[in-house]
This record gives sequence, structure tokens and C-alpha cells, in this order.
Amino acid sequence: MRDVTLRALDTLRVADLIVAEDTRVARKLLRALGIEGREIWSYREQNAAAVTDGIVERARTAVVAVTSDAGMPGISDPGSELVAAARAAGVPVEVLPGPSAALGVALLSGFPLRRFVFEGFPPRSSGARRKAFGAAMDAGATTIWYESPQRIDAALADLDAVAPTADVFLVREYTKLHEEHIYGKPAEVRSRLTERRGEIAFAIAPGPPGPSAASYAPEDNDAAIDALLVQGKRVGEIAKLLAGQGRGDRQSLYAQASKRKQASDAKGRKAPRPEPDDQ
Repeated sequence: MRDVTLRALDTLRVADLIVAEDTRVARKLLRALGIEGREIWSYREQNAAAVTDGIVERARTAVVAVTSDAGMPGISDPGSELVAAARAAGVPVEVLPGPSAALGVALLSGFPLRRFVFEGFPPRSSGARRKAFGAAMDAGATTIWYESPQRIDAALADLDAVAPTADVFLVREYTKLHEEHIYGKPAEVRSRLTERRGEIAFAIAPGPPGPSAASYAPEDNDAAIDALLVQGKRVGEIAKLLAGQGRGDRQSLYAQASKRKQASDAKGRKAPRPEPDDQ
């Protein structure tokens, strides 16, 4: 609440209509700012299609202010489609600067920001997440992500599977009372995260320059797997080690190592046994 700008206060005070993601959250904010008795309409993902035209029509002749529960409207919260509808209808739109977790985590991370990419939320399935994280490590830029508290453990586990040595910086509850910062490798960040609730954003530093997974032929991985098997390494250890070298995603390498181990074991069982000495 203390991060509201003077321009935002001016706008909320003169607005004829306030459009809110959650009217209860908006009323709490307005009470804290000493602004009460305002007309508030609900605008959220579930009702956007039904109320967008009415909001745009009202904005033709009145000042309409759009707020969200956290962060800037239109990033991960509702708002971008409303802006597009207003533009199409010829209704002018202004954006009042305010806190954004994407920029906050980027700056707090200390990672290179000459070029960075906002990726939004990772895919929901593990396989798609690993593919997205693998592509991020090859992008040569810092990447910024949002994640829900219910999926952050799974996301960090998948990042650990693909890039266990990646540098990660996570911010929970940016600009709020219980703001938390965690830096480390994916497994370290996961173990040190104290709460699984609130708003979460994290940054991944660009991967080190070097050969990508695509530059390794399957036979190259076969040879590396066989050598590690001879050393007595377990399949899981091999997959994690080779994934950390950028030879592919951990799940695929696990399957490849399992196949090589089965072939090796089968070959060992088929080896001819020496004949017993005659007595």
C-alpha cells in the first residue's frame, strides 16, 4: 500500500469508476488511502468477456481506473485485453507506473540485464517445463518467471533436473510485509523457501557459453554413459551429471542411461562361463 504513487492517488480520487480484479481487495486499499464511497465494478478473467464492452463504453465519457490485487494490471493479472478493446474503440489509455515483480526480481538478482526475457508462467506439465527451462538456459539472456505457490516446488525440481548448476534468484511477496529473497542453485532455493504461499517471481541467470544439448550426437552420450557405468555410477547420477554438462534434459538422459545399463547387464549375463576343471 505504501508504494502507491501520487499520480495513482490523484487518479483514484477523481475516477468516476474503479474497475477491480477483486472488489474486496480494492475497497480495503481505498479505505487505507482515505478514498471511500466509490463505484467499483468487478473485472477478472472469469467475467472479462461479459463486462469489457460496458467498461469501454463507460470510459468514453468518464475517468475509469483499473486496479489489480497485486502487481501491475495486464502483466499476469487481467487488463491486457481491456487495453486492446479500448484501443480498438478509440478510447485513450494511460499506464501509471507502479511496482512490477518482473522488474523487481530482475534488478534484485544482480544477473546481467543488458538483455533479459520475461517468460511469464512456466508450462504446467513437467515435460514442457523442462523443455522451456532448457531453452532458457540456451537463450544467452537472464530469464524472468512467475509461478504459483502450489507449483513452485515442481518447477524448481524440473529446473534442477535440466540445469542443476544454474544460478537462481527468487522473490516471494515483492513489496509486501513478508518479502523474502533466496539465491542459490535450484535445489538450494527449493530447500530454503520457507512458505508456499503468496506471489512468487524468480530469475534464472543465463547458462554458461559452451556446447548445447543439440551439439551432442547420441553416440557421444552413449560413450559417456558407458564410461560412467564402468565407474559404478548409478543411472540417476549419470543423468544428473550429463544434464549439468548440457548434454540434454535429465529425463531423456535417464531413459538413455537405463537402456545402456540394461544392454550392459544383458551382455554380462550372456558371457560364456569357463568349463570346470576335470577332477
